[in-house]
Amino acid sequence: MSTRSILGLIYLVQGLQQLGEDPQPVLARHGLSLDRLDPTTRIDRTRELRIYADLAEAVRDPLAGLKLGGFYGLAGYGPLVMLLMTCGSAYDALQAGIRYQRLTYIFGTLSFEPGEQLSALVLTPMAMEARAFRFRVDGEVSGTYKLVRDMQVSLGLDIRAERIDMPCPRPPEAAAYEQYFGCPVSFGHTQARFWIRNEHLRLRLPSADPNAHGMYRAMCDQQLVAQQASTETLADRVLTHLGLFSGSYPNAEAVAQSLGLSERTLRRQLSDEGHNFRDLLAQARYAKAQHLLKHTTLSTEAIAQQLGYAESAAFIHAFQRWAGMTPSAFRAR
Repeated sequence: MSTRSILGLIYLVQGLQQLGEDPQPVLARHGLSLDRLDPTTRIDRTRELRIYADLAEAVRDPLAGLKLGGFYGLAGYGPLVMLLMTCGSAYDALQAGIRYQRLTYIFGTLSFEPGEQLSALVLTPMAMEARAFRFRVDGEVSGTYKLVRDMQVSLGLDIRAERIDMPCPRPPEAAAYEQYFGCPVSFGHTQARFWIRNEHLRLRLPSADPNAHGMYRAMCDQQLVAQQASTETLADRVLTHLGLFSGSYPNAEAVAQSLGLSERTLRRQLSDEGHNFRDLLAQARYAKAQHLLKHTTLSTEAIAQQLGYAESAAFIHAFQRWAGMTPSAFRAR
């Protein structure tokens, strides 16, 4: 499966600690300890997403995700920051950021939406359960905002969003978002958008340097190739996505849409890999069942509900088919 720098997770956990949260119990459940994380290593994206989902359930502050954007350091983006800062204009930097977005810490997808007077940097978020979704989206939007603002401070510029759209229902803490971003914020959208005036995008960057830009582009290309050389399959991506849900699971059509595919293409490519969606759904349920039986004291009935079974008997029957023993026997062992 694909991996990326563990630095993003380190920033997240350190930020939670500074906000008065205690992420260590969640890390411990995943066999990790903050003081033993090596910032030069990489983490599997599936594992990282599961940690994020568990952290979202543990945090007490509903604005924790929004506040966490402030803890992502500019230097942590490596050559990507220098690539952006040596672009000729703000628009060129925006397009370079979209092209090399896999070198950032986001899980969503960045794109550009042009307009006559205002254009938008668009973030299409990855689907997750409601609480984890808000936690992750708030962090990705505020983190992207922090990156752009930090670069502007370094360059002596002041390009602000005219307004920001958020892809979640309006929360009770909505006023905090406008205070944080310094502009109007609206909620209830399907995607996040940073609306920017076109004349601001045409501004020349004082640090533009074609020669240095070529050098940093080559470095970013090397990092991108290393990521794309991963052995991650479509089945891995489907399992990653399904692993984020509990209670009810998305169908093949919804998963395909989240991965940017048609349902027909999803099923065909899975078949080419020797898999089918139904079996992958069972595999995701089995993995979650094992985790809950090992690391929680939830009853069989509660675990059945988290796996989307209306009755515990159906879960017990399925688990016996997967593991060759009952859930209680598995937990006792």
